[in-house]
Amino acid sequence: MIDNTIFQNKKAAYYTLGCKLNFSETSTFGKILREYGVRTARKNEIADICIINTCSVTEMADKKCRQAIKRMHREHPGAFIVVTGCYAQLKPDEITEIEGVDIVLGSEQKKDFIKFLGNLEKKDGAQAYTTKLTDIKTFSPSCSRGNRTRFFLKVQDGCDYFCTYCTIPFARGFSRNGSIESIVNQAKQAARDGGKEIVITGVNTGDFGKTTNETFIDLVKLLDEVEGIERFRISSIEPNLLTDEIIEFVAQSKRFMPHFHIPLQSGSDDVLKLMHRRYDTALFAHKVEKIKALVPHAFIGVDVIVGTRGETQTFFDKSLDFIESLDITQLHVFSYSERPGTMALKIDHEVSPQEKHERSQRLLAISDKKTEAFYEQFIGQEMPVLFEKAHNSDVMHGFTPNYIRVEIPNHPELDNEIRSVKLGEFNESRTALKGELI
Repeated sequence: MIDNTIFQNKKAAYYTLGCKLNFSETSTFGKILREYGVRTARKNEIADICIINTCSVTEMADKKCRQAIKRMHREHPGAFIVVTGCYAQLKPDEITEIEGVDIVLGSEQKKDFIKFLGNLEKKDGAQAYTTKLTDIKTFSPSCSRGNRTRFFLKVQDGCDYFCTYCTIPFARGFSRNGSIESIVNQAKQAARDGGKEIVITGVNTGDFGKTTNETFIDLVKLLDEVEGIERFRISSIEPNLLTDEIIEFVAQSKRFMPHFHIPLQSGSDDVLKLMHRRYDTALFAHKVEKIKALVPHAFIGVDVIVGTRGETQTFFDKSLDFIESLDITQLHVFSYSERPGTMALKIDHEVSPQEKHERSQRLLAISDKKTEAFYEQFIGQEMPVLFEKAHNSDVMHGFTPNYIRVEIPNHPELDNEIRSVKLGEFNESRTALKGELI
């Protein structure tokens, strides 16, 4: 039995690294703590509880996690510090050695994090609570907004793919999901809470349904019927799981936006085989062509990893040519990072850090060119924009259905409101189009 009085009038600070799924889960931690009487610490306030939700997708991610933990300890002296997330699952002993940490919670334990807080009494040495991969079985629901306009709805967790470069299956466990009924009910609650846009999140989102004998397309169809939610976006979906049926449905959907995020990782079939990806470039090109044939104005974001083991200059050049040929909007470029325990370590041919950087810059230049060309098509058009709370007092931003970022002078009353806007020229940083309210 938890003594609620321990938490009354306490303050909590949160720090999240990594994916949208982590942000959704952190928001859920905050929601639970608020139910126990804990409020979020304001700027410059010293918190009583600190929760750091970590990522471990690269060595740099691990480093940022360690830095974040140490910074939270400095900024909130005496706070009870909880570390969870992928880094916590993979390297709990490493984290317990960091000064100030009280508990480390693995993937299976974080759903019950409140039980591990005890009486918030700091002891000598941190305690780690984790389980082995095969014991990570629970699906913990999450649908939270946090400080964002958009809600993030977790529909799936874990991954069965075990790509050679990736540790996420070891950190998140095997693929599992909630039921369609429970997820639709969460979406309805988000609508009642004033949400207008929901981003569907997961580790391998398109793999939804394994544990409930349901399908992702059936989930999409039922979410499309949720009244009050005006926009759904699919955060990321593997190309082999992005079926033609899903594309065709989104093309005529009432609420699913013309916005796709598809991981490619490499435009070389040889490298895709080394990665143990479950598709080839021909399938990926077909998906892009299918989208553009049905939804010419669709935004298509693509993940690419550069410098993986085995990526020779010849393979990279092929990848570059393939990516340039695609009618896509934006690239998310990541440099390969060695991860202990992965099969990639057995692959010959290492790429130097300098070469990784050069390859990243070449891809980012392609990305900038493609994004600007996409934006330019819509200058002068009128489009509905969902605005988000301004981060400074001068301007605010929002997004069109096809994810064009729009900038207008700050109107606080437009937070979480959809308004028609005439799209103008690029802003000074060329990261958004200037908009004029209609």
